[in-house]
Amino acid sequence: MTPAELAEVVLSAAHAVFTERGLDPAALPAKTAVERPRNPEHGDYASTLALQLSKKVGVPPRELATALAEQLGRAAGVKSVEIAGPGFLNIRLDAAAAGQLARVIVEAGEEYGRSDRLAGLKINLEFVSANPTGPVHIGGVRWAAVGDALSRLLRATGAQVGTEYYFNDAGSQIDRFARSLLAAAKGEPAPEDGYGGAYIAEIAEAVRRIRPDVLELDDAAAQEVFRVEGVALMFAEIKSSLAGFGVEFDTYFNEKDLHDRGELDLALHRLREQGHVFEAEGATWLRTTDFGDDKDRVLRKSNGEWTYFAADCAYYLDKRERGFERVVIMLGADHHGYIGRMKAMAACFGDDPERNLEILIGQLVNLVRDGAPVRMSKRAGTVVTLEDLVDAIGVDASRYALARYSSDSPIDIDVELWTRATRDNPVYYVQYVAARTASVGRNAAEIGLTRGDGAAFRAELLGHEKENELLKALAEFPDVVATAAELRGPHRVARYLEDLAGAYHRFYDNCRILPRGEEEVTDLHRARLWLNDATRVVIANGLRLLGVSAPERM
Repeated sequence: MTPAELAEVVLSAAHAVFTERGLDPAALPAKTAVERPRNPEHGDYASTLALQLSKKVGVPPRELATALAEQLGRAAGVKSVEIAGPGFLNIRLDAAAAGQLARVIVEAGEEYGRSDRLAGLKINLEFVSANPTGPVHIGGVRWAAVGDALSRLLRATGAQVGTEYYFNDAGSQIDRFARSLLAAAKGEPAPEDGYGGAYIAEIAEAVRRIRPDVLELDDAAAQEVFRVEGVALMFAEIKSSLAGFGVEFDTYFNEKDLHDRGELDLALHRLREQGHVFEAEGATWLRTTDFGDDKDRVLRKSNGEWTYFAADCAYYLDKRERGFERVVIMLGADHHGYIGRMKAMAACFGDDPERNLEILIGQLVNLVRDGAPVRMSKRAGTVVTLEDLVDAIGVDASRYALARYSSDSPIDIDVELWTRATRDNPVYYVQYVAARTASVGRNAAEIGLTRGDGAAFRAELLGHEKENELLKALAEFPDVVATAAELRGPHRVARYLEDLAGAYHRFYDNCRILPRGEEEVTDLHRARLWLNDATRVVIANGLRLLGVSAPERM
């Protein structure tokens, strides 16, 4: 019996109690929930339904709990119900009802853990969005891991998600990039405000191979060639690096397209219609202070140039016009100041900034080796890049390490820890369970032990304390996935997997799965094989949500 199924049983019992007592069933909630008690001695699950309903129906909570306990105790699969405190219901399942979960999980396979909790919600999820002026640095890599995991979680809970990478191929940063490439091609030092690093020389040389005549052009024409070709090469490299990291986007959106298609003018027109645009000092402004911003924002400068904020407005409108109800943007630690202006901008368009726009801020990441931070890349010259991180600890460890912590917490990634093949390496600890469960399956097949037909599964044999502990951990997975999606916290899945791994190890150490030597195969062996395989399913499903592999051998 899954927690969701037990919750339905509790609600059905409440309906029966209300009917018997002449109470109005309309007071019952459409759904309720059961939770695992912190202390296992208090039972398998707990319900607070009696406390929730007491005031509504005018019945003391303990009296209502007593009636619910009596009714619930007659339900199939419920072993006992105890009343605690003012009206808590502590519920114990019989072994057969608890053990059936193993069959449910194995038969559901990849679908176990998925739900329709966010069905009907159309979300645009933008993350990474590094400018094509250099390789993806370690802060951007954090958003690559977290953002991709979040997109998987949102889809697993029924949301329609469009992932998006926005890159700035217009403006002053690109001009500085082009000037830096031109200087490198000429063998000159980088401009004072330009970009350094070996990658600049590499790209400059690649542009010269594409356009051998580029240095024969005047500086303005040559700079334009380096801008166009250099951005294309840099962005191709960024896309390739991210793809190697397991991250690809549904849409790659160019800022330049907003300008070329006149979308900044369209955004300005919409904002004028809403009555929030004004002219002052020869410039065009948006009155964001009406919606809590600390100052009004310039959309168009007095010289006629658009601001970056104007492009932000146009891009937000473009997403909303494409039908996305919720726009989620992931930004780095240095973008905290954007939250107020972006929320105010959404309000200026007439949107509800709490419903239509969500901004997540990620904190800093350090790569640590021998107790000291790694300060720069050999290639990029100023920052640690995606390739540096992957070269140091690998893709799986990188993705797991970056997704394991709440994104609003700064983290240090210790190279020694994350490459260690020991239990204190979290990704190794979890992946080892994936490999161990697969190994058990292979060993079972070699001796002719199979699970058998689901109808013949003897779930009631899974009565050992460690079997029950593992089953309860497996039962939590769907709720963990839904909660992680709703709270934008992939780290919740990682921490759950580590707890599940611990529960499996304790089961494995205390409950013999395979027969010894010439020992006869029994239904208990088969039942435990179901439980082993159910664990494999959940570990694999959870790792897949984080974009991490579930190896069959280690």
